[in-house]
Amino acid sequence: MISRSRLDRRQLVRWRTSIFTLFLLCGVTFASWASRLPAVKQNLAIDDFEVGILLFAMGVGSLIGVMSANVVVVRWGAKRGLSVTIVGIAIGLFLAALGVDALSSYPLTVIGLATLGLCFGATDVMMNVEAAEVEQAFERTLMPLFHAFFSLGTVAGAGIGVAMTAWGVGASWHLGTVAVVWLVITANALRSIPLQAQVTVDPDAASPARRERLHAALEVWRDPRTYAIGAIILGMAFAEGSANDWLTIAVVDGHNGSEATGAVFLTVFSVAMTVFRAVGGPLVDRIGRVWTLRALSVAAGVGLVVFILAPNIPIAFIGVALWGAGASLGFPLGMSAAADDPRRAAASVSAAATIGYVAFLCGPPVLGWVSHQIGILNTLWIIVGLIAMSGLASGAAKPIAGSKVGAGHH
Repeated sequence: MISRSRLDRRQLVRWRTSIFTLFLLCGVTFASWASRLPAVKQNLAIDDFEVGILLFAMGVGSLIGVMSANVVVVRWGAKRGLSVTIVGIAIGLFLAALGVDALSSYPLTVIGLATLGLCFGATDVMMNVEAAEVEQAFERTLMPLFHAFFSLGTVAGAGIGVAMTAWGVGASWHLGTVAVVWLVITANALRSIPLQAQVTVDPDAASPARRERLHAALEVWRDPRTYAIGAIILGMAFAEGSANDWLTIAVVDGHNGSEATGAVFLTVFSVAMTVFRAVGGPLVDRIGRVWTLRALSVAAGVGLVVFILAPNIPIAFIGVALWGAGASLGFPLGMSAAADDPRRAAASVSAAATIGYVAFLCGPPVLGWVSHQIGILNTLWIIVGLIAMSGLASGAAKPIAGSKVGAGHH
């Protein structure tokens, strides 16, 4: 195998391109499934509660995958782990595709989504570990751009879903094709990811390096920095997730807008987030990871306050654009900070991702319950507080000694 420290420029570029491909295809695959939810509900003749069980099965699977990924990386390395999980994603999506349309089987759909979630969560962690290593190899901030590719993938996947629905293509054909395309492209991309030189084929060869990484995997939850980075990610995950789940409702119920206007607001939020993820790397390299996070937390907080208090729709648009831009880099820069130490990268990224996934899973129902009590706009003040917490914790993202990524050049 090739030592990663000895890769030439061409090999590094191929490695980086392969990770970009994984992020993009993850976005396409995730949005392809989400875009067919109405068809899933109709074809299976299920109610909202049963749809919730489907989403819960996928969410729980994702959380288990995220929490177990660090063990996989320690034991076999990210590339070998990904070689299994990308196949698992294809199998899970294909089973779900058969369940929702061709066979109309609710239990098969649940099994498919649980498998999809499990492998998707593990893939998420492992591709972020790889992305962090690419960052270190290039010695510049790339994590926001990787996540921008995921965002672009979700836009593409949603667009394809709209087209498939308009053309009357069944969910089984659509999602089954996505599963095949996913497997072919990601398997080819995986060939350009170098193996980790320290990972051995013999599972009984418990080297000191492996024992050290296993110890790091267990000890990371005792490190205060893990929880401080978790606070950054938690606040921004809520800021992002609350928009995805509640922004359209807030426009309709809180600002008396139409459903179409709500969709435009969500589009503005998504575009602002994607653009700032695309251009965020050079900004971080210029002013540093910590100051970028502080500035964007202010932008997100101010934008959300403007949206909540806006006296009219145009001002609310300004607020939502600031909200989206400000929330764009919290999650990717938190992941990048978690991976600063190569010895603990897998464990730290897994821990950070776990906190983020908990926010995404638990946030929507909690906000829904609170909103039922006090109204949606008043509920969004909770997110303002969480954004402030994220900004106050931003100092934890300072690069550790020896890391050249995210330090900035003042």
